Amino acid sequence: MPIIINTSLMIPIYEQIVDQIKTMIRKGELQENDALPSVRSLSRSLKISALTVKKAYDTLDHEGFTVTIHGKGTYVTATNTELLLEDQRKELESDLEKVIQKGRRFGFSNEELKDLLDVLLED
Repeated sequence: MPIIINTSLMIPIYEQIVDQIKTMIRKGELQENDALPSVRSLSRSLKISALTVKKAYDTLDHEGFTVTIHGKGTYVTATNTELLLEDQRKELESDLEKVIQKGRRFGFSNEELKDLLDVLLED
């Protein structure tokens, strides 16, 4: 399972794992009843603490994206991918609104903000 951890981000590692697994579910890369790697296996491959992976899996369980069966593993549950997409879209819109408000406080015009976004999207 291709999970990439970016330690230079201000986003906690467990949240990066949660977000990437949710995205894999939304894109259909992970399907209902697919098994996630064991906590130990994923922590070893990512070179992070098993407690961090456990926290990510607990979060996914709590939010209903997975179910963990003691002694068996963690499995993807049936998920409404459209609802997940809408939730991710709302979160992104909220973050963009904050950026726009900050840009306006700094005196940037809408055109300057669009130009900046275009430059950042080129990467």
